[in-house]
Amino acid sequence: MTPLEVMLKAMREHADKKDWDAAASVAKDAAPYMHAKLASVQHSGPKGGPIQTIDLSNVSADDLERLESLFGPLAGGSGGDDEGDTSGKGTPAG
Repeated sequence: MTPLEVMLKAMREHADKKDWDAAASVAKDAAPYMHAKLASVQHSGPKGGPIQTIDLSNVSADDLERLESLFGPLAGGSGGDDEGDTSGKGTPAG
């Protein structure tokens, strides 16, 4: 029997008795063994500086199509994932 199995058994026994505080306490101890904690990631530009952005709000539709044909594959999509988005915020309009 592993330590995790012991914790889960104890948690279930407390839950069966409707002792929710004790069950929750054991669940809290067991959780890291079952659910990995997500690490925080800080995104930055070159040498830790700001991420550079480019304002494309005044670019023609033809230029945007050319950019999408060039860079669309780099984004991991087919290029149609933001179809209908006129806000520039990545959500479909409508």
